[in-house]
Amino acid sequence: MPVNPDLQTAFEQAQQTVKTLAKRPSNAVMLRLYGLYKQGSAGDVTTERPGGFDFAGNAKYDAWAELRGTSQEQAQSDYVALVARLLSE
Repeated sequence: MPVNPDLQTAFEQAQQTVKTLAKRPSNAVMLRLYGLYKQGSAGDVTTERPGGFDFAGNAKYDAWAELRGTSQEQAQSDYVALVARLLSE
């Protein structure tokens, strides 16, 4: 199902906006952003989980994998909303 073009534009703008935040979000929020970004742009995770000592890779994989089954449109909407919330903080 094609993604709403207005939402796609907002999603792309939010990706640029997040790079300009005055304060770096917490690691938990960064992982949430990563998971929503990946789910919103690529859909469900299809790769294998990284090896045991790749802690950052495992955290990113888990953040994305926990969104399995979420539609790309919903993930994009959630990403845009999270970036908007971060801007208002």
